[in-house]
Amino acid sequence: MDRTRAVIRKIIWAIFTILFVIVLNFFLFRVLPGDPARAGVRDPRLRKEAIEALQVRFGLDKPVINCFETLNPIKVGSCAVNPMETQFFIYVRNLFQGEMGISYHTNRPVVDILGERLWNTVLLIGVGQILSIVFGVVFGIFAAWKARTAIDFAAVTTSLMAWSLPTFWLAILLLFWGSTVGLPVAGKATPGMSSMPLLQQWGDIARHMFLPTLTYTIIYMGEYTLIMRSSLMDVLSEDYILTAKAKGLNAVQILRDHALKNAMLPLVTVIAINLGFTVAGAIQIEAVFSWPGLGSAVVDAVVRRDFPVLQGAFVLIAVTVILANLLADLTYTYLDPRVQVE
Repeated sequence: MDRTRAVIRKIIWAIFTILFVIVLNFFLFRVLPGDPARAGVRDPRLRKEAIEALQVRFGLDKPVINCFETLNPIKVGSCAVNPMETQFFIYVRNLFQGEMGISYHTNRPVVDILGERLWNTVLLIGVGQILSIVFGVVFGIFAAWKARTAIDFAAVTTSLMAWSLPTFWLAILLLFWGSTVGLPVAGKATPGMSSMPLLQQWGDIARHMFLPTLTYTIIYMGEYTLIMRSSLMDVLSEDYILTAKAKGLNAVQILRDHALKNAMLPLVTVIAINLGFTVAGAIQIEAVFSWPGLGSAVVDAVVRRDFPVLQGAFVLIAVTVILANLLADLTYTYLDPRVQVE
C-alpha cells in the first residue's frame, strides 16, 4: 500500500510539473522583443494591413491573458473580452486537443512538422541508446570484474576519452572519415529510393544512419561504462558478495543473482535522464549529418524565428524529460523495494 501511494504521488507531481512547463512555455515566447507577426516573414515592406492579417491568421490579435494586454490596445473600461478567448486559454485548449499552432514559415500545423521529425529522432537515438547501453554495461562489467588489470585500464582510458570528446567534433571527424570510405554523410535516404523495394529502402536508411548512430553510441557508451564499473565495484565490495563466494558460487552466478540488480540502480537513473535530454542533445549530431529529425527542426526554427515550432518543440522535449524521470523513479521502486517516499 505504501508503494502504491508513493507511485501515485510521483505521477501527480509529474502532472503538475508538466502543467507548470506548459504555462512557462507560453509566456516565455510572449516576453521576447519584437512583433511575432513580423518574426516569421521578416519583410520590411509589409504594410499595416498585411501585418494585421497575419495577427488574425495566427491569433495574435487577441489579448494574451486579459483584455489590457492585446497587441491592438483597447480603451480601459470597454473590455468585453471573454477570458476563454484570450491567447493563453486558446493555447492551453488547443494543446490538450493535440494542436500546437501554425508554423510562421511553412503555414503547416506544428504537430505535423514535429511529428514527421520526431520519429526520425526516435529512430536515431533509439538505436544509439540500445547499442551504447549494451556495450557500456558489458565493458563496465568486464572492467569491474577485472579491476586493476590491463583490461580495466584499457576500458577506463577508452571510456574517459569517448566521454570527454565534444559531440560535434567527433561527428565532424566521423563525417570526414565516412566520406573517404564511401558512406552516406547527409540526409536520411538517397533520392529516388522511395520507388525501390522495402528491403532496399531500409538498407539505404541503415547506411545513412551508420555515422550519426556511431557518434551517438561512442559518446554515451563511455559514460555508461564508467558508471557501471564504479557501481559494480562498490557492490562487489559488500559483505554479501563475500558470503556468496564463500558458498562456492561461480562468477556468473554472483553477477547475475547478487550484484547486477543492485549495481544497475545508478545506471537506470542516468539512462532515464539521457532518454529525455538526448532528444535535445541530438541537435548537434543531426545538424552535422543533416539528419531530418527534431534537432534540425529546432535549428531551422531558430534561424527563421519560427516561434510556434520552437514552442511546440520545447513542450515536447520538456514532457519527454519529465516522463523519463518518472520512469526512472518507478523503475527504482521495482528494482529496489527499499526505495520509499517519506
